[in-house]
Amino acid sequence: MIGTHAKDSIERIFFAAARTRLVTDQQHACDIAPRPGVAAQGEHLVVLTISSMQFRLLLLLHFEDDERTRRYYVGDAARTLTECFMEFGNLCCGAMNQQLVEHFPDLGMSTPYALSSGCLPYLRELKPDSVQSYAITIDREVRIGATLCVCTQTPLDFVASLAAIEAHDSAGELELF
Repeated sequence: MIGTHAKDSIERIFFAAARTRLVTDQQHACDIAPRPGVAAQGEHLVVLTISSMQFRLLLLLHFEDDERTRRYYVGDAARTLTECFMEFGNLCCGAMNQQLVEHFPDLGMSTPYALSSGCLPYLRELKPDSVQSYAITIDREVRIGATLCVCTQTPLDFVASLAAIEAHDSAGELELF
């Protein structure tokens, strides 16, 4: 029930959001490559959801609690890697939400939550219309994974303009309503 234009648009929106929001410095490279299957790419998962009347999009970010990842995301902070990673995931999901709201004005976004990667096989219970996994390398040393899962209630197809995606590439400033 999800069209090829919608799949492509969601992927482009995710790529743009990941490249600007999953990095600690805009100068850091963020390489994204498709991965076959839905295998875990780390022992931890951070799950974020964007929902509308037509669909539910889950963004699952996979990571290892290793020295490189901790150094990159936590630094000297007195917080856990999961707490820091949830903030970056929330920024990434928020950037996606900003793009999608142009096509779906009734969007809502969940609070991020953490799970074990052992939960990943249960995605199939949602009967998703689309599942894509990606391997992400940040600053040539930090390796994380991402899975985009889309479940639809109605046929879903839209085209997100690349110019609009690039125009929303901001520093994550606070929006007031």
